[in-house]
Amino acid sequence: MKFGDIITAVASLAVIYIVLDFALFAVVINVNTYWGPDISTIVSVLVASLIVGYMFAGKIKEDSKIGAIGRIVVLSTLVLTFYTMAYFANPYIGTSVQESLESMFSTSGWTTWDWVAYSQLLMAMVVVLTVVFDLVFGFVGLYVGSMLRKPKKS
Repeated sequence: MKFGDIITAVASLAVIYIVLDFALFAVVINVNTYWGPDISTIVSVLVASLIVGYMFAGKIKEDSKIGAIGRIVVLSTLVLTFYTMAYFANPYIGTSVQESLESMFSTSGWTTWDWVAYSQLLMAMVVVLTVVFDLVFGFVGLYVGSMLRKPKKS
């Protein structure tokens, strides 16, 4: 698999993932507020990877299957990690974190540094979970998607 094919596969995966993530998040957030983002992320990564695996099955089978899938998954995880980190650029995320902490704990004695440290810890946790979800479900989705397409008979 050439580098250009990998870039095309990752770009396709990212576009499909973002569209699915927005749509699923809009549906799931009303059903279950706490787990909504996690459910939409897992399902979006899995479905987007299945679609891309099916679309690029021929290119994946040209090369070492595990190697090609691994390169696509690692690069797509890097792209989707930046997408996740951009989520924290939303100014309302800090307010949301503060409100949820104040409802769970007594935070009256917290300093500004405590809030900054907790926000950074939360972002690091979400990024690590996103990387794990993307690697695992992306690999499974690409592998299964590439297996669904039958080879063309010459």
